[in-house]
Amino acid sequence: MQDFRNLTAWRKAYELTLGVYRATVKFPAEERYGLSSQLRRAAASIAANIAEGCGRRGNTELRRFLEIAMGSASEVEFHLLLANDLAYLSPEVYATLHDQIVDCKRILSRLIVTLRSSPN
Repeated sequence: MQDFRNLTAWRKAYELTLGVYRATVKFPAEERYGLSSQLRRAAASIAANIAEGCGRRGNTELRRFLEIAMGSASEVEFHLLLANDLAYLSPEVYATLHDQIVDCKRILSRLIVTLRSSPN
């Protein structure tokens, strides 16, 4: 078991989640229970799954939760694209969040590969 706060992957995911929450405040009211909610839950799920995986025993379980986090990251990437195409995000905010999600996915991918090749 390790402290999730020490992982770069968790810190990046947490920063992304904060950015998503700040950005979705400006979404139209009718999206409160739609796109805004979905985007927030998916973003928070990335960091939450990393944290949960760190609380489990062994690399196999950690890797499984990191893979779930990767799925949530892909969901965030889609929702950001949709929000951008609906003009709910400014180009600058979209670019920042997009860069953050790509960075999260890259870091998660490297961590998953590392765990696949290491013993439990």
